[in-house]
Amino acid sequence: MTEKNHYFEHVDECVGFLRDRLPFIPSIVIQLGTGLGGLAGQVQAALTLSYGEIPNFPTSTVSSHQGNLIVGHLHGIPVIILQGRFHCYEGYTSKEVAFPIRVLSLLGVRTLILTNAAGGLNPAIAPGSIMIFRDHLNLLGDNPLRGPNVESWGPRFPDFSVPYGPALIALAQECARACKLDRVITGVYACIPGPSLETPAETRWLRACGADAVGMSSIPEIIVARHGGMDVLALSVISNVNDPERMQPIILEEIIAAAIAVQPQLEHLIGEIIRRIHAGNTTTLDDNAASSPG
Repeated sequence: MTEKNHYFEHVDECVGFLRDRLPFIPSIVIQLGTGLGGLAGQVQAALTLSYGEIPNFPTSTVSSHQGNLIVGHLHGIPVIILQGRFHCYEGYTSKEVAFPIRVLSLLGVRTLILTNAAGGLNPAIAPGSIMIFRDHLNLLGDNPLRGPNVESWGPRFPDFSVPYGPALIALAQECARACKLDRVITGVYACIPGPSLETPAETRWLRACGADAVGMSSIPEIIVARHGGMDVLALSVISNVNDPERMQPIILEEIIAAAIAVQPQLEHLIGEIIRRIHAGNTTTLDDNAASSPG
């Protein structure tokens, strides 16, 4: 069996399994990152599956990622929660990292709201801020779309001239104002392979490249979501700000604690966002039909 057929069969098997098991298929999926899994506790769950129960899903090896797919209602709105994600530094390819999003896009989920914790690079950003992605730098050295393309899944060369649609960005900003959150900003996210953290020289270089924050996740899922025609809203909790001239040790436990501290604000923001999306107060496909497969 070729690698191409092996991957396609795994996707098809997983799509079939979830189609048979899910009580309903929401239009919104929320992927929760490091230290941000608590939102899952607010969901009125109709079904919870550990990633290990789902055929061909990767399994998370990071302790702060619980590894559950939850289908239910959040504030009365149907959602799928991905409680935890996968990373290239765990040994997965970017295609494997994005596998759950590929499957959910084929099931008809239309909007991905993605969260993570990131290190700040822009000195104007205060720790504890929530950054809305307006652009990104993929520095993983891999792309989840490498290999044969399935035209029914998306175009061979998807356009990323507007990677994050202005409609959802504006909606998130409006929701932040409505929630009275004063540390919500937009910025450029750089994704590095990890798991080693940035050196001072790398921090200077990332700043020079125009990055406002840096992390080790999310971009494979975003690329696959956009390839599959999904709307994407990505939110980073800025856990700390790196100063290359006065670098301090970066401790994972401190990153997790910082993310947890901001979690109530993020939960409030996401709740308002999904209410307005559900009410139809945003344009589908982010006003960016040219980059969707049609």
